[in-house]
Amino acid sequence: MKINGNEIRPGNVIEHNGGLWAAVKTHAVKPGKGGAYNQVELKNLIDGTKLNERFRAAETVEKVRLEQKDFTFLYAQDEALVFMDSETYEQLELQKEFVGDRSSFLQDGMTVTVELYEEKPIGISLPDTVVLTITEADPVVKGQTAASSYKPAVMENGVRVMVPPFIEAGERIIVDTNEITYVRRAE
Repeated sequence: MKINGNEIRPGNVIEHNGGLWAAVKTHAVKPGKGGAYNQVELKNLIDGTKLNERFRAAETVEKVRLEQKDFTFLYAQDEALVFMDSETYEQLELQKEFVGDRSSFLQDGMTVTVELYEEKPIGISLPDTVVLTITEADPVVKGQTAASSYKPAVMENGVRVMVPPFIEAGERIIVDTNEITYVRRAE
C-alpha cells in the first residue's frame, strides 16, 4: 500500500532503501522557504540501526503490513526459546537475544504476539504485566522515611526490581514487562 511521505506516523512500518523500517518519531516541518516535509526517525527492524530521513509530501513510500500471530511459550532450551502457534500447533524457535532482556519474564503457557513479515519473525510482544514472587527483599531501615524510599528486591526469575518498603520475600507482585518496574501487589 503506497502512502505519501507526510502520512508516515510513529509505529508505521515502511519499505525504504531495500529494508524494513519502523517509524519511531515523526515531525512535520513547514519552513518559510521551500516545501513542507516530514522529518522521520526510522529504526531498521532487522539489524536495529537508526536513520533520520526527510520525506516530502509528494513522495510516496510503501507501507508494509505485518502479520500478527499469537504463540504460546513452551520452554527454553540453551539459547533457544520454543513457542507454539496457537492455531496450527507448529513450533517456532527464536534465539534469546531476539527477545532480549524481557526473555526472563516468559512463563510456561504464556501467550505472546509475534510479528511476521513474509513468514519471518521480526518482532515479539509480551503481555504488559506479569505476576512474580519476590525471593529476596532487603529489610526496611527504621527512620529512613524519604519521600519515595523504595528498596531493591529480587524476583523468582532473578531480575532485580525496586519495591515499596512493605513488600517482603514470598509476596507476589505485578511487574511491568516493558519498563521492568513494580506496579502493585498481586491479589
